[in-house]
Amino acid sequence: MKKIIIAILCIGAMMPVRAEEVSQAYLNYIWQYKDVAREQQREYGIPASITMAQALLESSAGQSELAVYARNHFGIKCTSNWEGKCYKHDDDQAQEDFRVYDSVPQSYEDHSLFLRRARYQSLYTIPISDYRGWAHELRRCGYATDPKYPEKLIRLIELYKLDLL
Repeated sequence: MKKIIIAILCIGAMMPVRAEEVSQAYLNYIWQYKDVAREQQREYGIPASITMAQALLESSAGQSELAVYARNHFGIKCTSNWEGKCYKHDDDQAQEDFRVYDSVPQSYEDHSLFLRRARYQSLYTIPISDYRGWAHELRRCGYATDPKYPEKLIRLIELYKLDLL
């Protein structure tokens, strides 16, 4: 199974696409964290393609300030019930508090738990294979303030063939 997925990812990466659109850093990130995204899908029912696209987008493939200094790959802010450390970072407002994690897999796990909150329950009525539906519903539920968030996720999923994870 792993060999098939690797072959598909390699073939997908070589398909005719404008070269400037495909990033080696993004491909490396996918390779490094694909198993973590798959595990979250098995454990929580969140499509691995959505998890990976969100991580790529929110963390700039692990290269953003939040990803580097807080191991926060999803841009999750501290909430009143968060008991861990917080990292100050400018986002929608100056010096907002973002969650700090001990590891990247912990960030993925917390993202899954975050999406289990009541606010996001409508996501789980959408088939796991419908990444477009998930992308649009995430925005409708208020996950991101960017009105183009769904299109950005869908573009990443289709460009990097994340629906094959």
